[in-house]
Amino acid sequence: MPAPRISLQDLTPEIYRAMIALDGAVARCGLERSLLELVRIRASQINGCAYCVDMHTLDARAAGEREQRLYALPVWRETPFFTPRERAALELTEAATRLPGGGVSDEVYARTARHFSEEELGDLIWAITVINAWNRIGVTARLVPGEYKPGE
Repeated sequence: MPAPRISLQDLTPEIYRAMIALDGAVARCGLERSLLELVRIRASQINGCAYCVDMHTLDARAAGEREQRLYALPVWRETPFFTPRERAALELTEAATRLPGGGVSDEVYARTARHFSEEELGDLIWAITVINAWNRIGVTARLVPGEYKPGE
């Protein structure tokens, strides 16, 4: 396993605190915690951020998420385990995370908008944006999974 590269928390504490504040604002936005965790996990899987996958699966389990749904998340389209609202959020997450693949089509956006109020849609876009930023930090800095404890 590759060694960690850099500690942004130590080297750039003001910027790191701003990211923590942004993440906290997303956590308090009003979207269901289970939905937020599914979005965070799915984006992290796509981005290959082992630290964030570890963190958010632990957080999801601590919040009562079923293991079956977590295991099925990479193949959510082929399972009956997710609500239409969750499916819409996951579809938008995948499109917004894989931007070079064509971006977010009008069809994906419209399907998602049918399940979320305008304010909720804004919150969802922020949630996707923030986890993608954290993923890039985790992958670039090589954050090490396995040390995170929910609630600490």
